[in-house]
Amino acid sequence: MKNEIEAKFVNINIDDIRSRLTELGAILIQPMRDMQRVTIDTPELKKKDAFVRIRNEGDKTTITYKQFNSLSIDGVKEVEITVDDFDTAVTLFKEAGLAYGSLQESRRETWKLDEVEIVIDEWPWLNPYIEIEAPSEDLVILTSEKLGFSWDDAIFGDVMAAYRVQYPHLGLNDTVGNLPEVRFSDPLPNLLKS
Repeated sequence: MKNEIEAKFVNINIDDIRSRLTELGAILIQPMRDMQRVTIDTPELKKKDAFVRIRNEGDKTTITYKQFNSLSIDGVKEVEITVDDFDTAVTLFKEAGLAYGSLQESRRETWKLDEVEIVIDEWPWLNPYIEIEAPSEDLVILTSEKLGFSWDDAIFGDVMAAYRVQYPHLGLNDTVGNLPEVRFSDPLPNLLKS
Protein backbone atom coordinates (compact mmCIF):
# COMPACT_ATOMS: atom_id res chain seq x y z
CA MET A 1 0.00 0.00 0.00
CA LYS A 2 1.13 3.52 -0.63
CA ASN A 3 1.05 6.39 1.82
CA GLU A 4 -1.22 9.25 0.90
CA ILE A 5 0.57 12.48 1.87
CA GLU A 6 -2.00 15.26 1.93
CA ALA A 7 -3.57 18.06 3.91
CA LYS A 8 -6.94 19.75 3.72
CA PHE A 9 -7.84 23.41 4.21
CA VAL A 10 -11.51 24.14 4.79
CA ASN A 11 -13.96 26.99 4.27
CA ILE A 12 -12.29 28.25 1.11
CA ASN A 13 -13.53 30.67 -1.52
CA ILE A 14 -13.34 28.74 -4.80
CA ASP A 15 -12.84 31.78 -7.06
CA ASP A 16 -10.06 33.07 -4.80
CA ILE A 17 -8.28 29.69 -4.82
CA ARG A 18 -8.57 29.47 -8.62
CA SER A 19 -6.97 32.92 -8.87
CA ARG A 20 -4.13 31.94 -6.55
CA LEU A 21 -3.53 28.70 -8.44
CA THR A 22 -3.45 30.53 -11.77
CA GLU A 23 -1.00 33.14 -10.39
CA LEU A 24 1.31 30.32 -9.24
CA GLY A 25 1.26 28.76 -12.72
CA ALA A 26 -0.82 25.72 -11.75
CA ILE A 27 -2.50 23.87 -14.60
CA LEU A 28 -6.20 23.02 -14.54
CA ILE A 29 -6.30 19.27 -15.22
CA GLN A 30 -10.05 18.76 -14.87
CA PRO A 31 -12.74 21.40 -14.41
CA MET A 32 -15.37 21.01 -11.70
CA ARG A 33 -17.25 17.78 -12.32
CA ASP A 34 -19.88 15.70 -10.59
CA MET A 35 -18.69 12.59 -8.85
CA GLN A 36 -20.53 9.67 -7.32
CA ARG A 37 -19.22 7.08 -4.90
CA VAL A 38 -20.36 4.21 -2.77
CA THR A 39 -18.61 3.09 0.37
CA ILE A 40 -18.42 -0.44 1.63
CA ASP A 41 -17.48 -1.19 5.18
CA THR A 42 -17.80 -4.39 7.11
CA PRO A 43 -17.15 -5.09 10.80
CA GLU A 44 -13.69 -6.36 9.81
CA LEU A 45 -12.91 -3.18 7.87
CA LYS A 46 -14.20 -0.98 10.70
CA LYS A 47 -11.82 -2.71 13.13
CA LYS A 48 -8.96 -1.49 10.93
CA ASP A 49 -10.46 2.01 10.38
CA ALA A 50 -10.75 1.11 6.72
CA PHE A 51 -13.29 1.02 3.91
CA VAL A 52 -13.60 0.24 0.21
CA ARG A 53 -14.80 2.97 -2.12
CA ILE A 54 -16.07 2.68 -5.68
CA ARG A 55 -16.01 6.14 -7.29
CA ASN A 56 -17.18 7.48 -10.63
CA GLU A 57 -14.76 10.36 -11.16
CA GLY A 58 -16.33 11.61 -14.37
CA ASP A 59 -13.50 10.44 -16.63
CA LYS A 60 -12.78 7.12 -14.92
CA THR A 61 -14.02 4.76 -12.22
CA THR A 62 -11.75 3.73 -9.36
CA ILE A 63 -11.95 1.15 -6.60
CA THR A 64 -9.91 2.14 -3.56
CA TYR A 65 -9.10 0.47 -0.27
CA LYS A 66 -8.34 3.14 2.35
CA GLN A 67 -6.96 2.51 5.82
CA PHE A 68 -6.63 5.31 8.37
CA ASN A 69 -3.70 4.52 10.66
CA SER A 70 -3.73 8.05 12.11
CA LEU A 71 -5.15 11.50 11.45
CA SER A 72 -1.84 12.91 10.27
CA ILE A 73 -0.34 14.11 7.00
CA ASP A 74 0.75 10.57 6.07
CA GLY A 75 -1.64 8.51 8.20
CA VAL A 76 -3.70 7.14 5.30
CA LYS A 77 -2.67 4.10 3.32
CA GLU A 78 -4.43 3.17 0.11
CA VAL A 79 -4.51 0.79 -2.81
CA GLU A 80 -6.38 1.90 -5.92
CA ILE A 81 -7.26 0.41 -9.28
CA THR A 82 -9.15 1.77 -12.28
CA VAL A 83 -12.06 -0.23 -13.68
CA ASP A 84 -14.27 0.13 -16.74
CA ASP A 85 -17.69 0.74 -15.26
CA PHE A 86 -19.10 2.10 -11.99
CA ASP A 87 -22.40 0.19 -12.06
CA THR A 88 -20.72 -3.12 -12.92
CA ALA A 89 -18.21 -2.67 -10.09
CA VAL A 90 -21.03 -1.93 -7.62
CA THR A 91 -22.90 -5.03 -8.85
CA LEU A 92 -19.79 -7.22 -8.55
CA PHE A 93 -19.29 -6.24 -4.90
CA LYS A 94 -23.00 -6.64 -4.14
CA GLU A 95 -23.07 -10.15 -5.65
CA ALA A 96 -19.99 -11.00 -3.56
CA GLY A 97 -21.97 -10.07 -0.44
CA LEU A 98 -20.38 -6.64 -0.04
CA ALA A 99 -23.25 -4.26 -0.75
CA TYR A 100 -22.61 -0.59 -0.17
CA GLY A 101 -24.02 1.28 2.79
CA SER A 102 -23.90 4.83 1.45
CA LEU A 103 -24.25 6.49 -1.96
CA GLN A 104 -22.53 9.90 -1.97
CA GLU A 105 -22.33 12.80 -4.40
CA SER A 106 -19.57 15.39 -4.55
CA ARG A 107 -17.95 17.77 -7.01
CA ARG A 108 -14.24 18.05 -7.68
CA GLU A 109 -11.85 20.22 -9.67
CA THR A 110 -8.26 19.05 -10.16
CA TRP A 111 -5.16 21.23 -10.56
CA LYS A 112 -1.47 20.38 -10.87
CA LEU A 113 1.45 22.52 -9.70
CA ASP A 114 4.64 20.73 -10.69
CA GLU A 115 4.35 17.36 -8.90
CA VAL A 116 1.66 18.53 -6.46
CA GLU A 117 -2.02 17.75 -6.99
CA ILE A 118 -4.51 20.26 -5.64
CA VAL A 119 -8.22 19.48 -5.67
CA ILE A 120 -11.14 21.72 -4.85
CA ASP A 121 -13.94 19.66 -3.31
CA GLU A 122 -17.61 20.36 -2.72
CA TRP A 123 -19.85 18.04 -0.69
CA PRO A 124 -23.49 18.34 0.36
CA TRP A 125 -24.02 20.54 3.44
CA LEU A 126 -20.31 21.43 3.61
CA ASN A 127 -18.35 24.58 2.75
CA PRO A 128 -15.80 23.98 -0.04
CA TYR A 129 -12.29 22.81 0.85
CA ILE A 130 -9.04 21.93 -0.89
CA GLU A 131 -6.71 18.97 -0.61
CA ILE A 132 -3.03 19.31 -1.36
CA GLU A 133 -1.32 15.99 -2.12
CA ALA A 134 2.37 15.60 -2.89
CA PRO A 135 5.19 13.04 -2.79
CA SER A 136 6.54 14.59 0.44
CA GLU A 137 5.34 16.44 3.51
CA ASP A 138 7.72 19.32 2.70
CA LEU A 139 6.06 19.83 -0.69
CA VAL A 140 2.58 19.83 0.87
CA ILE A 141 3.68 22.45 3.42
CA LEU A 142 5.46 24.59 0.81
CA THR A 143 2.45 24.51 -1.53
CA SER A 144 0.03 25.37 1.26
CA GLU A 145 2.20 28.36 2.17
CA LYS A 146 2.38 29.47 -1.49
CA LEU A 147 -1.43 29.40 -1.55
CA GLY A 148 -1.55 31.59 1.54
CA PHE A 149 -2.61 29.00 4.13
CA SER A 150 -1.25 28.71 7.64
CA TRP A 151 -0.02 25.19 8.39
CA ASP A 152 -1.74 25.51 11.77
CA ASP A 153 -5.07 25.36 9.89
CA ALA A 154 -4.30 22.09 8.08
CA ILE A 155 -6.55 19.12 8.83
CA PHE A 156 -6.01 15.47 8.01
CA GLY A 157 -8.12 12.43 7.28
CA ASP A 158 -11.12 11.76 5.10
CA VAL A 159 -13.96 14.16 4.29
CA MET A 160 -15.34 13.74 7.81
CA ALA A 161 -12.42 15.82 9.11
CA ALA A 162 -13.89 18.74 7.16
CA TYR A 163 -17.44 17.97 8.33
CA ARG A 164 -16.23 17.90 11.96
CA VAL A 165 -14.75 21.40 11.61
CA GLN A 166 -18.05 22.78 10.30
CA TYR A 167 -20.22 20.65 12.62
CA PRO A 168 -18.17 20.44 15.85
CA HIS A 169 -20.83 18.41 17.67
CA LEU A 170 -19.96 15.36 15.53
CA GLY A 171 -18.13 12.55 17.30
CA LEU A 172 -15.59 10.20 15.75
CA ASN A 173 -18.30 7.61 15.03
CA ASP A 174 -20.66 10.16 13.44
CA THR A 175 -20.17 9.98 9.69
CA VAL A 176 -22.06 10.76 6.51
CA GLY A 177 -21.09 7.20 5.58
CA ASN A 178 -23.90 6.13 7.92
CA LEU A 179 -26.45 7.94 5.74
CA PRO A 180 -27.95 5.84 2.92
CA GLU A 181 -27.64 8.80 0.52
CA VAL A 182 -25.61 12.00 0.56
CA ARG A 183 -26.96 14.20 -2.24
CA PHE A 184 -26.79 17.92 -2.99
CA SER A 185 -30.57 18.04 -3.41
CA ASP A 186 -31.30 16.53 0.03
CA PRO A 187 -32.14 18.65 3.10
CA LEU A 188 -29.70 18.85 6.01
CA PRO A 189 -29.86 15.48 7.82
CA ASN A 190 -30.45 15.16 11.56
CA LEU A 191 -26.87 13.90 11.93
CA LEU A 192 -25.56 17.39 11.13
CA LYS A 193 -28.10 19.36 13.14
CA SER A 194 -26.78 20.48 16.52
